[in-house]
Amino acid sequence: MLHPVFSRGLILGSLLLLGGCPTSTPPVAEAPPASTTTPSPTVTPSSSPSTTPSPTSREISATAIGAARLGMTLGDLKRALPGATFEVKSPFMVDFDAIAVSQDNATQFYILYLAGDTFEDTDTVQGLLTDNSSFRTDQGVGPGSSIADAEGAYGNATLSYNTENESREYVRFENHPSPNLAFYTGTGSEAGVYPEQESSFHETQDYRPEATIKSVMVICLREGCAAPQ
Repeated sequence: MLHPVFSRGLILGSLLLLGGCPTSTPPVAEAPPASTTTPSPTVTPSSSPSTTPSPTSREISATAIGAARLGMTLGDLKRALPGATFEVKSPFMVDFDAIAVSQDNATQFYILYLAGDTFEDTDTVQGLLTDNSSFRTDQGVGPGSSIADAEGAYGNATLSYNTENESREYVRFENHPSPNLAFYTGTGSEAGVYPEQESSFHETQDYRPEATIKSVMVICLREGCAAPQ
């Protein structure tokens, strides 16, 4: 059963389908508006697994970004990163608020949850996003990677956007690493070169030579896809 933080998970699924991206929906990580900082709630014990990725990890996997793993609670993550700050970003984007997790005066990644909700220490992480270029997949792909280099790791790229999904552009690959992963390229100034058409959904395999990945999303809304590691 999905955690109540994504009880309106159909919103996320709808964004996914509209964006033409495989089984994941990355929100925008660019220039979040002014944030409201709220005190962190008291950490309470949880029943989630005690095994967590290393606090120094910079790897993006199918279930984690660094020390943050899908299926863990916010309290688990705070215990794994005792020196980090957790700052609410509201609003973060349409439909979503976020908690920015920062270390060494830099945002490492965001925990995503539905706009207007709260996210407590006992709530389960189901969505993560990073635009920090120090995070990479095991193939060396992450924010700031060129699409051309990512093709070398994962095969031919297909870019797409949908005007009904705020024209957010995503890229998927012939050998996409995981359905939980989504690579976001931007909004408004497309990385892809698209043919003229009147439909809301646009797709192409042509892209500008300077095109890059701007952020990476890891998300799991179905039971079992974020099983303990």
